[in-house]
Amino acid sequence: MHFTQEDLWQQIHTLGWDVRKDNIVIEIGGTVVSGIHQGEDYNKKWATPYGVRKYNKDAFIVLKNLSRNDDTKSQPMDREHVPHHLKDDEPKPTV
Repeated sequence: MHFTQEDLWQQIHTLGWDVRKDNIVIEIGGTVVSGIHQGEDYNKKWATPYGVRKYNKDAFIVLKNLSRNDDTKSQPMDREHVPHHLKDDEPKPTV
């Protein structure tokens, strides 16, 4: 099956995104950036120079709608927090 531009527009419509008003960005996942400084005589076959980005064979494209991203911070609960595992119940025997 080949993915077409029509398929993309259909998925955007399914999500209810507005391509004219929403802040939609395209990102690539499945990548790695070398974070190790190599010496002058490093093995170029196996080591990657510092800061070089490599794309995995299974890299993928991500469409994000930043206009619909909920950036609100966590809110406190509207009740006292009483975890069930801290209750003073007698342990129940196991069979």
